[in-house]
Amino acid sequence: MPVKTTTTKMVSTREAYGETLLELGNAHEEIVVLDADLSKSTTTAKFGKKFPNRFFNMGIAEANMMNTAAGLATCGKVPFVSTFSIFASGRAWEQVRNTVCHSGLNVKIVATHGGVAVGADGCSHQCIEDFALMRAIPTMTVMAPCDAVETKKAVTAAYHHKGPVYIRLGRAAVPILTEEQDSFSIGKALIMREGGDVAIIACEIMVAEALKAAEMLSAKGVEASVVNLHTLKPIDRETITMVAKETGAVVTAEQHVLDGGMGSAVAMVLAKESPVPMEMIGIDNRFGQSGEPATLFKEYRLTADDIAAAALNAYNRK
Repeated sequence: MPVKTTTTKMVSTREAYGETLLELGNAHEEIVVLDADLSKSTTTAKFGKKFPNRFFNMGIAEANMMNTAAGLATCGKVPFVSTFSIFASGRAWEQVRNTVCHSGLNVKIVATHGGVAVGADGCSHQCIEDFALMRAIPTMTVMAPCDAVETKKAVTAAYHHKGPVYIRLGRAAVPILTEEQDSFSIGKALIMREGGDVAIIACEIMVAEALKAAEMLSAKGVEASVVNLHTLKPIDRETITMVAKETGAVVTAEQHVLDGGMGSAVAMVLAKESPVPMEMIGIDNRFGQSGEPATLFKEYRLTADDIAAAALNAYNRK
């Protein structure tokens, strides 16, 4: 398998979402879109401009928006609901749990501005708990694509999936890491790089950092596999177990609190299937703060340097 590396082309995942909604809207008249007065930021405004009769600006009333989406789903519509991740997963959590998921309704929640990469918006808008909140709800599918190409596939897959879905997207432009021909299935991870010494499992923007870390490790004679875990639930137990057995050491990387995040989900798999030395890169019991994303990544130890250091620790513990 050829090694995938970062590219110079930068596109935000939220932009890819807006474009994909237009394509899906043209092909499927049952799709409707709801937004909570943030449609320019979430890019759902593109859909609203072309399909005004299928777009609903619900105002700053996220709980009502989720309940309205649930009602539309009972009428055969396929609602895509968008706002910032802090509001979708936090403010409207009860409605997502009780109205959408408990009822098994076909609602797609696509939340933008996840993680500390939001930057200067500060801690109130930097959602670093959404994976834990959404993973904990029975029947919910949770995805975090790594780039614009994969976002298109994730949103399309969400449409075809029957049942509730949560997708976390970002604010800033990120490098294109995947290709159109790369496979994508809900619940099936994508191996971006192969190496026999340590496995780095990452999601969302952290996949790019993981690939950089793998190159740093290679220069030191340590070869790392990089796994893009774009679906956190249902989790790909098979691939996680395989790379753990092949390498004997695992590192996870996410811009999310360590408690209940992707690393916790991977650890649950490995504790049962293949216990190996493991390190976790994530936010350790802290809130976010205002600052440039690159500065915040250094402050919270989310950089490629941090991942490489953790990988060496796991490798040396074998």
